[in-house]
Amino acid sequence: MLICVADVLSKSDVADFRRIMDGCVWEDGRSTAGAQSALVKSNEQLPPDGEVSRQLGNRIISALSANPRFISAAVPLHIFPPLFNRYAAADGHRFGIHVDNAVRGDRLTGLRIRTDLSATLFLSEPEEYDGGELVVEDFYGSHEIKLSAGDMVLYPASGLHMVTPVTRGMRVASFFWLQSMVRDVHARSLIFDLDTAIQALVERIGRDDPQTVKLTGVYHNLIRYCAEV
Repeated sequence: MLICVADVLSKSDVADFRRIMDGCVWEDGRSTAGAQSALVKSNEQLPPDGEVSRQLGNRIISALSANPRFISAAVPLHIFPPLFNRYAAADGHRFGIHVDNAVRGDRLTGLRIRTDLSATLFLSEPEEYDGGELVVEDFYGSHEIKLSAGDMVLYPASGLHMVTPVTRGMRVASFFWLQSMVRDVHARSLIFDLDTAIQALVERIGRDDPQTVKLTGVYHNLIRYCAEV
Protein backbone atom coordinates (compact mmCIF):
# COMPACT_ATOMS: atom_id res chain seq x y z
CA MET A 1 0.00 0.00 0.00
CA LEU A 2 1.43 3.33 -1.13
CA ILE A 3 -0.02 6.41 0.53
CA CYS A 4 0.83 10.00 -0.34
CA VAL A 5 0.62 12.60 2.41
CA ALA A 6 0.41 16.14 1.06
CA ASP A 7 1.79 19.28 2.71
CA VAL A 8 3.74 17.65 5.50
CA LEU A 9 5.92 20.74 5.27
CA SER A 10 4.82 24.12 3.97
CA LYS A 11 6.67 25.76 1.09
CA SER A 12 8.23 28.23 3.55
CA ASP A 13 9.42 25.34 5.72
CA VAL A 14 10.91 23.62 2.67
CA ALA A 15 12.73 26.83 1.71
CA ASP A 16 14.10 27.10 5.24
CA PHE A 17 15.24 23.47 5.19
CA ARG A 18 17.00 23.96 1.87
CA ARG A 19 18.70 27.16 3.05
CA ILE A 20 20.06 25.39 6.12
CA MET A 21 21.09 22.29 4.20
CA ASP A 22 22.88 24.26 1.47
CA GLY A 23 25.33 25.52 4.11
CA CYS A 24 26.22 22.03 5.34
CA VAL A 25 28.97 19.58 4.51
CA TRP A 26 27.60 16.40 2.94
CA GLU A 27 29.07 12.90 3.08
CA ASP A 28 28.94 9.68 1.07
CA GLY A 29 25.45 8.20 1.37
CA ARG A 30 26.79 4.66 1.65
CA SER A 31 27.63 5.25 5.32
CA THR A 32 24.07 4.27 6.32
CA ALA A 33 23.55 1.54 3.71
CA GLY A 34 23.42 -2.17 4.40
CA ALA A 35 25.86 -4.55 2.72
CA GLN A 36 23.65 -5.16 -0.31
CA SER A 37 22.38 -1.57 -0.63
CA ALA A 38 25.91 -0.14 -0.53
CA LEU A 39 26.67 -1.92 -3.81
CA VAL A 40 24.00 0.03 -5.69
CA LYS A 41 23.85 3.32 -3.76
CA SER A 42 25.34 6.53 -5.12
CA ASN A 43 24.29 9.76 -3.42
CA GLU A 44 25.22 12.16 -0.63
CA GLN A 45 23.65 12.67 2.76
CA LEU A 46 23.89 14.93 5.76
CA PRO A 47 25.81 13.29 8.64
CA PRO A 48 23.06 11.29 10.40
CA ASP A 49 24.26 12.14 13.90
CA GLY A 50 24.92 15.79 13.13
CA GLU A 51 23.13 18.65 14.84
CA VAL A 52 21.47 19.85 11.63
CA SER A 53 20.05 16.42 10.80
CA ARG A 54 18.64 16.06 14.31
CA GLN A 55 17.10 19.53 14.41
CA LEU A 56 15.49 19.26 10.98
CA GLY A 57 14.41 15.71 11.72
CA ASN A 58 12.66 16.82 14.90
CA ARG A 59 10.77 19.42 12.90
CA ILE A 60 9.56 16.71 10.53
CA ILE A 61 8.46 14.44 13.38
CA SER A 62 6.61 17.34 14.98
CA ALA A 63 4.79 18.05 11.69
CA LEU A 64 3.90 14.37 11.25
CA SER A 65 2.54 14.14 14.78
CA ALA A 66 -0.05 16.77 13.85
CA ASN A 67 -0.93 15.22 10.47
CA PRO A 68 -4.16 13.14 10.65
CA ARG A 69 -3.58 11.34 7.33
CA PHE A 70 -0.12 10.19 8.42
CA ILE A 71 -1.40 8.98 11.79
CA SER A 72 -4.27 7.15 10.09
CA ALA A 73 -2.05 5.47 7.51
CA ALA A 74 0.89 4.56 9.71
CA VAL A 75 -0.55 4.11 13.23
CA PRO A 76 3.03 4.88 14.33
CA LEU A 77 4.73 3.44 17.39
CA HIS A 78 8.31 4.62 16.73
CA ILE A 79 9.69 6.97 14.07
CA PHE A 80 13.38 6.63 13.22
CA PRO A 81 15.19 10.00 13.23
CA PRO A 82 14.81 11.36 9.67
CA LEU A 83 17.84 11.39 7.40
CA PHE A 84 18.54 13.67 4.44
CA ASN A 85 20.01 12.89 1.03
CA ARG A 86 20.63 14.49 -2.33
CA TYR A 87 21.16 13.14 -5.82
CA ALA A 88 23.13 15.33 -8.25
CA ALA A 89 23.06 14.86 -12.01
CA ALA A 90 26.65 16.10 -12.23
CA ASP A 91 27.78 13.11 -10.18
CA GLY A 92 25.52 10.53 -11.83
CA HIS A 93 23.75 9.77 -8.57
CA ARG A 94 21.24 6.94 -8.35
CA PHE A 95 20.13 4.17 -6.00
CA GLY A 96 19.65 0.79 -7.63
CA ILE A 97 17.05 -1.79 -6.73
CA HIS A 98 17.24 -2.82 -3.07
CA VAL A 99 15.26 -3.65 0.05
CA ASP A 100 15.63 -1.76 3.33
CA ASN A 101 17.11 -3.35 6.43
CA ALA A 102 14.52 -5.10 8.60
CA VAL A 103 15.81 -3.45 11.80
CA ARG A 104 17.35 -0.02 12.29
CA GLY A 105 19.24 1.22 15.32
CA ASP A 106 20.02 4.80 16.26
CA ARG A 107 23.47 5.27 17.76
CA LEU A 108 22.60 8.41 19.71
CA THR A 109 19.36 7.36 21.38
CA GLY A 110 19.70 3.58 21.38
CA LEU A 111 16.32 3.30 19.66
CA ARG A 112 15.85 0.09 17.69
CA ILE A 113 12.86 -0.33 15.44
CA ARG A 114 11.38 -2.91 13.11
CA THR A 115 11.06 -1.13 9.77
CA ASP A 116 7.43 -1.67 8.79
CA LEU A 117 7.17 1.42 6.60
CA SER A 118 9.59 3.55 4.62
CA ALA A 119 8.99 7.24 4.02
CA THR A 120 10.34 9.71 1.48
CA LEU A 121 9.63 13.41 2.02
CA PHE A 122 10.45 15.39 -1.11
CA LEU A 123 12.36 18.66 -0.63
CA SER A 124 12.82 19.52 -4.32
CA GLU A 125 10.10 20.50 -6.75
CA PRO A 126 9.67 18.08 -9.67
CA GLU A 127 10.73 20.75 -12.19
CA GLU A 128 14.09 21.18 -10.42
CA TYR A 129 15.43 17.89 -11.72
CA ASP A 130 14.96 15.17 -14.34
CA GLY A 131 14.98 11.52 -13.39
CA GLY A 132 15.16 10.76 -9.68
CA GLU A 133 11.82 8.96 -9.54
CA LEU A 134 11.23 6.71 -6.56
CA VAL A 135 10.16 3.38 -8.05
CA VAL A 136 8.39 0.97 -5.70
CA GLU A 137 7.50 -2.58 -6.69
CA ASP A 138 4.50 -4.41 -5.26
CA PHE A 139 2.06 -7.16 -6.27
CA TYR A 140 0.52 -4.86 -8.88
CA GLY A 141 3.76 -3.86 -10.63
CA SER A 142 6.13 -0.90 -10.45
CA HIS A 143 5.02 2.57 -9.37
CA GLU A 144 6.95 5.76 -10.10
CA ILE A 145 6.62 8.52 -7.50
CA LYS A 146 7.80 12.11 -7.86
CA LEU A 147 5.95 14.51 -5.59
CA SER A 148 5.94 18.23 -4.91
CA ALA A 149 8.29 19.63 -2.30
CA GLY A 150 6.75 19.18 1.15
CA ASP A 151 4.79 16.06 0.16
CA MET A 152 5.63 12.56 1.42
CA VAL A 153 5.01 8.99 0.35
CA LEU A 154 4.69 5.99 2.68
CA TYR A 155 5.38 2.50 1.34
CA PRO A 156 6.19 -0.96 2.75
CA ALA A 157 9.83 -1.24 3.77
CA SER A 158 9.71 -4.91 2.84
CA GLY A 159 9.36 -4.23 -0.90
CA LEU A 160 11.98 -3.68 -3.56
CA HIS A 161 12.47 -0.06 -4.57
CA MET A 162 14.98 2.24 -6.25
CA VAL A 163 15.73 5.85 -7.21
CA THR A 164 16.33 6.31 -10.92
CA PRO A 165 19.42 8.23 -12.07
CA VAL A 166 19.15 12.02 -11.85
CA THR A 167 20.01 13.40 -15.29
CA ARG A 168 19.48 17.13 -14.64
CA GLY A 169 19.58 19.27 -11.52
CA MET A 170 19.44 17.93 -7.98
CA ARG A 171 16.93 15.86 -6.03
CA VAL A 172 16.83 16.59 -2.28
CA ALA A 173 14.74 14.59 0.17
CA SER A 174 14.36 13.29 3.68
CA PHE A 175 13.99 9.57 4.20
CA PHE A 176 13.27 7.48 7.25
CA TRP A 177 11.46 4.44 8.61
CA LEU A 178 8.85 3.74 11.22
CA GLN A 179 7.48 0.90 13.26
CA SER A 180 3.71 0.71 13.33
CA MET A 181 1.57 -0.37 16.25
CA VAL A 182 -0.21 -2.54 13.68
CA ARG A 183 2.37 -4.91 12.26
CA ASP A 184 0.12 -6.69 9.77
CA VAL A 185 -0.01 -4.70 6.52
CA HIS A 186 -3.49 -5.95 5.61
CA ALA A 187 -4.93 -5.00 9.01
CA ARG A 188 -3.25 -1.60 8.74
CA SER A 189 -4.82 -1.10 5.31
CA LEU A 190 -8.28 -1.96 6.67
CA ILE A 191 -7.81 0.46 9.55
CA PHE A 192 -6.78 3.23 7.16
CA ASP A 193 -9.77 2.60 4.87
CA LEU A 194 -12.14 2.55 7.84
CA ASP A 195 -10.77 5.79 9.26
CA THR A 196 -10.94 7.47 5.84
CA ALA A 197 -14.60 6.45 5.52
CA ILE A 198 -15.39 7.70 9.03
CA GLN A 199 -13.83 11.09 8.32
CA ALA A 200 -15.91 11.38 5.14
CA LEU A 201 -19.04 10.60 7.16
CA VAL A 202 -18.10 13.17 9.79
CA GLU A 203 -18.00 15.83 7.08
CA ARG A 204 -21.41 14.78 5.75
CA ILE A 205 -23.46 14.00 8.86
CA GLY A 206 -21.40 15.16 11.83
CA ARG A 207 -19.31 13.57 14.53
CA ASP A 208 -22.25 13.17 16.94
CA ASP A 209 -24.38 11.06 14.61
CA PRO A 210 -25.05 7.63 16.25
CA GLN A 211 -23.71 5.69 13.27
CA THR A 212 -20.55 7.76 13.20
CA VAL A 213 -20.05 7.15 16.91
CA LYS A 214 -20.59 3.41 16.40
CA LEU A 215 -18.10 3.19 13.55
CA THR A 216 -15.58 5.20 15.55
CA GLY A 217 -15.91 2.59 18.28
CA VAL A 218 -15.29 -0.16 15.72
CA TYR A 219 -12.18 1.71 14.55
CA HIS A 220 -10.70 1.98 18.04
CA ASN A 221 -11.59 -1.61 18.92
CA LEU A 222 -9.93 -2.82 15.73
CA ILE A 223 -6.74 -0.99 16.69
CA ARG A 224 -7.07 -2.36 20.22
CA TYR A 225 -7.29 -5.88 18.78
CA CYS A 226 -4.36 -5.49 16.38
CA ALA A 227 -1.97 -3.16 18.19
CA GLU A 228 1.40 -4.20 19.58
CA VAL A 229 2.71 -1.64 22.06
